[in-house]
Amino acid sequence: MENSIKQFSLPDLEQMLVQVGVPKFRTMQIASWLYVKRARSFDEMTNLPSALRLQLSQTYPFIFPEIADLQVSGDGTRKYLLKLMDGTLVETVGIPSDDNRLTVCCSSQAGCAMGCLFCATGKQGLVRNLLPGEIVDQINVVGEDFGRRVSNVVVMGQGEPFANYRNLMGALRILNHGKLLDIGARHITVSTCGIIPRIAGFASEDEQFTLAVSLHSADQKTRDLIMPELSRFPLTDLRKSLREYSERTGRRVSLEYALIEGVNDSARELECLVRFCKGLLCHVNLIMLNPIPDSPFKPVPAKSLKKWLDELERHRVNATVRQSRGADIDGACGQLANSILKS
Repeated sequence: MENSIKQFSLPDLEQMLVQVGVPKFRTMQIASWLYVKRARSFDEMTNLPSALRLQLSQTYPFIFPEIADLQVSGDGTRKYLLKLMDGTLVETVGIPSDDNRLTVCCSSQAGCAMGCLFCATGKQGLVRNLLPGEIVDQINVVGEDFGRRVSNVVVMGQGEPFANYRNLMGALRILNHGKLLDIGARHITVSTCGIIPRIAGFASEDEQFTLAVSLHSADQKTRDLIMPELSRFPLTDLRKSLREYSERTGRRVSLEYALIEGVNDSARELECLVRFCKGLLCHVNLIMLNPIPDSPFKPVPAKSLKKWLDELERHRVNATVRQSRGADIDGACGQLANSILKS
């Protein structure tokens, strides 16, 4: 990826400007143009000296992402295939709610190296990390297309966010900054497969961002089967890190669990999940597995999902069923795979 102004977090942008003799106050001017006014070129940044605009355009060019494809679901969800400056393609999803909320499910990487067997993105492999500004731009594309303010962000699209930690945090702080997108930290959720060292780091950040973990099995053998790249982070260590996270932050962790027929839906799997949750400040999101092409995995019957919910509640494990949105356009959990490339 060539140099771009979108590569900088706010502190890095300020440092770069100071190094070339530009006053610090220009940092927020430029950031506002990029992420509030959604500028398409430096020429639009009329409160910057013309010499600075020219210098930046030659050194750190940028574009606003191009919508290469847009699909609209019957439930109002919109899935965007975005083309970035170097031609990389990445998907993001806009999810409107009846209560006037607008949630963006954004990506942190193009592709993913985790290789989870039930996830379409995992079948692609990793293309590259996204820059901080490329993550933020996804929220702005959706807000601009819907014509309204984005209220919630979930970093649950393509990629493993904690494998791109520095750029992720740079993006989150732009989203959260009161003079930029001003999205409350508690309205921003980051979902990790369970990169344990980064969970500890995330707990030490000043902002109250929400943590979600893609668990999908609390049995080590099953989890190693369906999430092979996570075998180096044992469940015992993951559970310990989540307990320490909640003790340090006082915040609850969401555990994502997609039920897969004949794989992680047995009575023993349920017992393992109950044991994993006991003593943790957590909430389980049960998810009906969404279909992906050429996959042997199938969702469980609705009655099985209800049984799991009832059993978790009986064991006093806080749980709900997540209603996946956009499945008819391959925009739901686990389905993002730049599908236009196959057409």
